[in-house]
This record gives sequence, structure tokens and C-alpha cells, in this order.
Amino acid sequence: MPLDPDRLRAETPGTDNVLHFNNAGAALPPQPVLDAQVDHLEREAAIGGYEAAAEAEPKLQRTYEAIAQMLGCDTDEVALVENATRAWDMAFYAMPFDEGDRILTSRAAYASNHIACLQVAKQSGATVEVVPHDEHGQVDVGALRSMMDDRVALIALTHVPTNGGLVNPAAEVGAVAQETDVPYLLDACQSAGQMPLPVDDLGCTMLSATGRKYLRGPRGTGFLYVQGDWIERLEPPLLDLHAATWTGPDEYEIHSDARRFETWESHVAGQVALGMAVDYALDRGLDAIFERNQHLARTLRNALSDVPGATVRDQGRVRCGITSFSVENIEAANIQVALRDRDINVSVSPRTSTRLDAEARALPDLVRASVHYYNTETEIERFVSALRDVLSS
Repeated sequence: MPLDPDRLRAETPGTDNVLHFNNAGAALPPQPVLDAQVDHLEREAAIGGYEAAAEAEPKLQRTYEAIAQMLGCDTDEVALVENATRAWDMAFYAMPFDEGDRILTSRAAYASNHIACLQVAKQSGATVEVVPHDEHGQVDVGALRSMMDDRVALIALTHVPTNGGLVNPAAEVGAVAQETDVPYLLDACQSAGQMPLPVDDLGCTMLSATGRKYLRGPRGTGFLYVQGDWIERLEPPLLDLHAATWTGPDEYEIHSDARRFETWESHVAGQVALGMAVDYALDRGLDAIFERNQHLARTLRNALSDVPGATVRDQGRVRCGITSFSVENIEAANIQVALRDRDINVSVSPRTSTRLDAEARALPDLVRASVHYYNTETEIERFVSALRDVLSS
């Protein structure tokens, strides 16, 4: 069924207070997600943290099931972690890199991921190589295929870059990875919750994501998918008594499922609410969500093209709900503050978060206006009017 913006907004308390175009930062939660988190915190206060966690076990199990349903995988292939960076790190640092190994990444790589690649390369003697982009600004699949050899140890791709609306061709990259039997780590931090993520179709070996962005879940939540036949081939860089069992004075046994990538202490209220957030997205339909986000972002880009001095910086054959732009002679941070004074939320995408892409395209810090399916065309009109007002003042 088509999405009903009026109902969605009625279920999103924050829309009464702000015009929120910062969904790629942290989306406004719907009421059921807020209720799930607050209800658990109240149970912790009433009966104790351990006791509330035990009571919430069926809800926590549903979080695994909901994520598995969204990804089209088994629950044993899902780990719940604190955030997308920790999810990505737990997979990446579990890879056994050796001298001469090649790590292939893209120009739109996120800073945290690329820094980790550089660190491992320095420690292991592996090399980090950037796959060229095509005329649309996305990773060039043909170039990737030509770079494959028996020393490629990992393909690491950012599905949706933090600095724009580009959607990289993740499934086509996955096909190359499967053809060559090379592990493939997909950063879905910006794509989870705004488009379908069927891991079999994407062909990824590992996938990391957060709860706070387009899934509209709490901060401090994230998850990691690891393909079943790869789980026991990856030893996590960190272990505790949850990830492994102490079987003897000098022995331990690592869990055989994806729970090996978790730690015992966790944000239980957040994880319960994360499950609610995934169910909320599934109930509304990820295809419908993606279609509406594309429509809203396309409307916003078209409107911005008529604003004197504003330049939209998005690339890609396929684009999502993120719109990035710069304004001649005005710092992105100043625009962000001026809009916030008008109860409008955007974020700034600094050059340092995507240095390779920023330097290649000579980009300044960008204003990132990220819409979601509960936003409206009227809000876009208000946003552009406010921006014009900021630029004229």
C-alpha cells in the first residue's frame, strides 16, 4: 500500500517541533520505537537491569528475527553491536591479512573505514587500492573486475557515501566477489532502512549497519551480518565471556554463530527498540520507502537548482534520500547554524569524512540535507524558502 505521510507524521512526535532533514545523521523515531525504549528503561528502574533484560529476552530475540527478515538471512548470521563502526571493525579486523594482500576499496570510502584499512596495511604489509569510479561517480565494476587476482583479500565498499546521494552498485560488486571467491564487506550504514538489503542478491560476505539513521532506531545500536560459512573463518579481534566460553584453565571456545562478534554488556533498551524500528520499516515496505525517498530527494535537488549560488553535489545513476550541496562563499557550518535557528535540521559533511572523493572533486565541506519518507513536499518548500532567506541576510 502507498505510504500515508499524514499518518507517518502523526506517529512521529518530532515533526511537531522541527523540520528534520538530518535523517542520514539520526532520524526522528516513530512513537512505537520511543515507547519500546522508554518502557524497557522504566522496567530497569522498577525491577533491575539484569532482571529486565531476562524479561525482555523474547523481544531481543525478535530483534534478531526482524533483522534477519530484512536481510533475508538466518538469525545465527546476525550480531547486535553498539554501532555501525564497531560492526564494521569487528568484521574487518577479523580478516587475516598478510604481506602482499590487496584490499580494494572505493573513492567514496568513509573515513573510519579507510583509516582502519591504512592501519592494517601498515601492520600487515597489505596494500590498499582504490577502484576507479565511472562517469556517474560510482564504483566502476568493469575496473574492479580487471583488478581482481589471487592476492585480493577483501573488497570493502561503502554502499551509500556519507557525503551525497550516490547509491553504489553493490549487487554488481557482489557478483564480481562471488565470481572470484573473494570476501566482500559492505558498509550499509546509510542504506539500511531506506532501501531493501537482500544479502543473497547483494552477494556480500559481511554487512554492517546502524540503528539511528534511516532505520529510525535508537543511538548506540547497530548490527553485523556475516555469511554462515564464513563465521568460523573469522576470529573476532576482541573476545569476552559472551563471545567465547572459558572451557579450561588455558582453553576457550569461540561461539559458532555470529554472537562471537558481540560483547556481554549491551544497550538492552536500545536493542529492544531497534527490533521495533526494523519491524516498523518492514511493515511500511522498504521498496515503498525507497521510492518515496527518491521522490522527495529529487524534488529537493530540483528546487535547490533554482537557488542562486547553491550547487548540488550528488552523483550516481541511482540516488537516494541524501542531498548534498554547497553555497558559494558561505561555509556549510554557517548555513547549518542559520537553519537550526529556524528549527530546521541539516548536517555538515566535512571533507575529512570522505577525503578521497573530496580531493578528487575539489569539494568544500558540504551541507547534507537528508530526507525520509515522513517528510513532505511542503517541508521542502519551507526549507528552500528558509535557505533563500539565509543567503539574502
